Amino acid sequence: MRTICYASRGSEKRLIRFAESVSRSDVISERVRSIRERIRAEGMPAVLALSEEVEGVKLTPATLRVRDAELRTGLQALSSERRRAIREAMRSVRAFHRKSLPRKWAMRNAHGARVGEVFYPLREVGIYIPGGRVPLVSTVVMTAVLARMAGVRRIAVCTPPDSSGAVNPVLLGAFALCGVSEVYKLGGAVAVSTLAYGAGSIAPVDKIFGPGGAYLNEAKRQVFGEVGVDLLAGPSEVMIIADASTPPAYVAADLLAQAEHDVRSRVVFTAPDREYVGLVRAEIDRQLPELRHQDSIRAVLREGSLAVLVSGLEEAAAVANLLAPEHLEILLPPSSASRATKLITTAGAIFEGRETPTVLGDFASGPNHTLPTGRTARYLSGLRVADFFRRSSVVRYSRQSLARAARMVEAFSEMEQLDAHGRSLTIRLRD
Repeated sequence: MRTICYASRGSEKRLIRFAESVSRSDVISERVRSIRERIRAEGMPAVLALSEEVEGVKLTPATLRVRDAELRTGLQALSSERRRAIREAMRSVRAFHRKSLPRKWAMRNAHGARVGEVFYPLREVGIYIPGGRVPLVSTVVMTAVLARMAGVRRIAVCTPPDSSGAVNPVLLGAFALCGVSEVYKLGGAVAVSTLAYGAGSIAPVDKIFGPGGAYLNEAKRQVFGEVGVDLLAGPSEVMIIADASTPPAYVAADLLAQAEHDVRSRVVFTAPDREYVGLVRAEIDRQLPELRHQDSIRAVLREGSLAVLVSGLEEAAAVANLLAPEHLEILLPPSSASRATKLITTAGAIFEGRETPTVLGDFASGPNHTLPTGRTARYLSGLRVADFFRRSSVVRYSRQSLARAARMVEAFSEMEQLDAHGRSLTIRLRD
């Protein structure tokens, strides 16, 4: 784990380089472009060939789609405790996102015309669920539940199978509980390209959702404009604001929790001095041997971890606003945590107080865990139910309100030298 001092010269550039280094690669970009172009040109034959080439799984058109019987078997295999946990998470997510369901509205504008907005659920969406090394059951809840709340007509899900071509049974049970029936055994850029362009019996979708790794995000970048995408989410990130009063064990545990997601994850914490950094490192060394994914976590600690020395709360907030982390934990006493939150303007999700680890947001607190990464939280926000709608504005003028708008329209037509624009209004008033 590297340590830098925020007050040192060039620290901001180093922080930005650290945060963005995972998000773009010429090698990844070219590989994704090749996958995307093959699938667009060749369709299903390319999908099957690339699945074997990239994922090491040999599939056929018949085995590519998960059968209904597999979904039922997965549901039956879920223990009652796991069913309860998934349903509790579904209730929490619904309750939170119900507050932001878009609703149509109308008003009279300055001319007396009726204006407003109406919202329509997207017709067909594709959702990506990471399911290789770690099957993200929670992501099924975070995405499929919102799509169903919005009233989306078709929900097509892609998730990578294991080497034998099987999907994790817990994921199958979660799909069934969340009302998902169209599931394909596809991963990464192959999945995104297939959802974007269609292949064989797989129809293309209107918008693609879901978190993933560098290849998935690059594929979303490349297909955007031909289809919609939600945001750039993944690999996982956490930043922790700590001071001398924060238990080092909490910091270590929360860093390790996000590091186990992916070898390309990024984990950062602020510290008051080097002695505190040493305490956190000692806690990491103590806790790490007890964890299942030690090898991938060690890779993150070598390449994707950082301790930042700060002089106080203002500098810690400045680091957060610069990095725009996916998850921001403020592990401070209540008054300091509240003050820090007021200083933060760029974070995917904020976890305020020592008793609020990121894992609550990962699983069941209610807000969505599909969040922007790689500093994209500077201009993107986490997934909302509104993202599964499209919006249209509605305008209705009468002859009277049209007359009130005439002077303004004529002025703009003259300024922009668009005389046909002006005539399209005045001809109605002469009639």
